[in-house]
Amino acid sequence: MKQIKDKSIQSYLDELASKAPTPGGGSAAAFLGAQAAALTSMVCNITIGKPKYAAVEADMQALLGKSEALRSTLTDMIQADVEIFSQLMAAYGLEKATEQEKIRRSQEIQAVLREATLVPLACAKACAEAIELSQEAADKGNLNVISDAGVAVMSAYAGLKSAALNVYINAAGLKDRAFAEEQLTKLAVVLKGADIKTDEIYQLVKNKL
Repeated sequence: MKQIKDKSIQSYLDELASKAPTPGGGSAAAFLGAQAAALTSMVCNITIGKPKYAAVEADMQALLGKSEALRSTLTDMIQADVEIFSQLMAAYGLEKATEQEKIRRSQEIQAVLREATLVPLACAKACAEAIELSQEAADKGNLNVISDAGVAVMSAYAGLKSAALNVYINAAGLKDRAFAEEQLTKLAVVLKGADIKTDEIYQLVKNKL
């Protein structure tokens, strides 16, 4: 089966709009983050090699390496969300006619839910990193494409908040509340200050237009 990253955008959107359970919001969150990283890369690529920006050439080269690595990570997360959600649906579909089957089903659901909480948490962290990278693009990037740095930060922020929703919903179903609260605490750390930072970067870009 083709991975989502190997399909056309139209095909991806058609699947997103369909009745099929995947891809869904988790994949969309990762896509937003990957898009943000790609836009940061774009700003770097259009800045690198320009005499006017020779003073930040090395910085942009380094930033490009980071944004491309992050784009790859987030692109893989689009598929990771599909796979973990498919596992969760399979767990919910297990037989529950006997007491033993009910116990096995519950155990399987809980095991997958743990992973289904960790996957969007990792996505949230990656999107937070995308926000950070967009700031340098906004600070030093070619003014001809500076608005793209603004789109990058907004896309990354949307991905972050979207991924957070998936952490919340999956953590809510966990019986192991200690584990759930641990992940929610980690998420809170990732989210802290993201609203303010995003607005600062947005305003930085806007003031350069």
